[in-house]
Amino acid sequence: MTERDATKNQHPRVVVVYLLRDGAEGPEVLLGEKRRGLGSGRVVGPGGKREGTETAVETAVREVAEEVGLRLDPADLEARGTLDYRFPFRPSWSQVSDVFVCRRWSGTPTASEELAPRWIPVADVPYDAMWDDARYWLPGVLAGGSVEARFTFADDDATVAGFTGSGVDAAAASSAD
Repeated sequence: MTERDATKNQHPRVVVVYLLRDGAEGPEVLLGEKRRGLGSGRVVGPGGKREGTETAVETAVREVAEEVGLRLDPADLEARGTLDYRFPFRPSWSQVSDVFVCRRWSGTPTASEELAPRWIPVADVPYDAMWDDARYWLPGVLAGGSVEARFTFADDDATVAGFTGSGVDAAAASSAD
């Protein structure tokens, strides 16, 4: 989806950033428990809503600084795709998210009012504690892939009812059962 196409979409634009590092036991990703707002209590990557005329990259840099106290160089952000989230039973939750991976930053992750971050081995990402869609696309993104997909949520506003696009693992649906 191009920037121009995204402006035609009436849903709010957001970003999410997955910070990756080499840990003692292998690759790790910085995730945290969301402390307030949409998704409160779920495990998520740092991110949030675009403000004003911000680009996705500008939002990513700002949100990571605000939520986990790390400074990013925009050149270090790797764009990995776009997710279009649809909540037919709660339309105000629908949004379009740009996905980034980042392997360089400065600072030490610190908790904020928004997020309590911690490093988690990529092999141990707690998908059951995340939004349901993450199990379908996040493993591929963390392994170096990308995603361009739309997820539609069921009437419980928590379970994926369907999806279209690329970079999505349909087999993840059976592992969710």
